[in-house]
Amino acid sequence: MSLTTPALLFPAISLLLLAYTNRFLVLAQLIRKLADEEKAQHEEVATRQIELLHRRVVLTQRMQVAGVLSFLLCTLSMFALYLHQEMPGVVLFGASLISLSLSLIFSLWEVLISTNALNVQLEALRRPRP
Repeated sequence: MSLTTPALLFPAISLLLLAYTNRFLVLAQLIRKLADEEKAQHEEVATRQIELLHRRVVLTQRMQVAGVLSFLLCTLSMFALYLHQEMPGVVLFGASLISLSLSLIFSLWEVLISTNALNVQLEALRRPRP
């Protein structure tokens, strides 16, 4: 394995972390908006949304941690390969790929919860108001 193999992950991981940061900022906006709505009127929909947002924040944290760990492991892999330490470089690169895969799994899980949260909101809109 050459030094360029792990280097190929750098742009992908960087873009992935940017996307995760954007998702986190959107979650923060939603939480602040829901908190304001909750103060105005207490509804079961808001309570369900808050629970879903809490799960999404936890998953976003996990996917960011796994993404950063993947980036770090990829960097260490490149450093090991630079020092002509083939086996540690390969092992670190493999660990980087596993960490990246975990990050993507957390991202998929968060998207599924996000979809569920949108369905909760749509159900609330369909219900007739008294």
